[in-house]
Amino acid sequence: QVQLVESGGGLVQAGGSLRLSCAASGRTFSSHAMGWFRQAPGKEREFVAAITWSGGGTYYADSVKGRFTISRDNAKNTAYLQMNSLKLEDTAVYYCAARGIGPTTAQARQYDYWGQGTRVTVSS
Repeated sequence: QVQLVESGGGLVQAGGSLRLSCAASGRTFSSHAMGWFRQAPGKEREFVAAITWSGGGTYYADSVKGRFTISRDNAKNTAYLQMNSLKLEDTAVYYCAARGIGPTTAQARQYDYWGQGTRVTVSS
């Protein structure tokens, strides 16, 4: 069992930066592929980024590629999402997720554990 708690969301102006953190409980964090997803008001949850259990592989949605960076520190049981050059359309609740078994994926249904989400609001 893995419990996830996101933090770091808030209000930021367009062009600014935020770093989200996802703290995980349990001794198996380092064995899980991790992902970040987001859900904007009135929209479906969408994939943002994913990282392999070792951190050696990262994957991004086209909409955030070059602006967002996913990383993890297995010694701290924490995953991160560094968000730069934020745009109005990045406004959403951001969720981290852990996959119980299997490689990274952009499919939300294949993740087994979810955090409660942290809200990011980008203003003009």
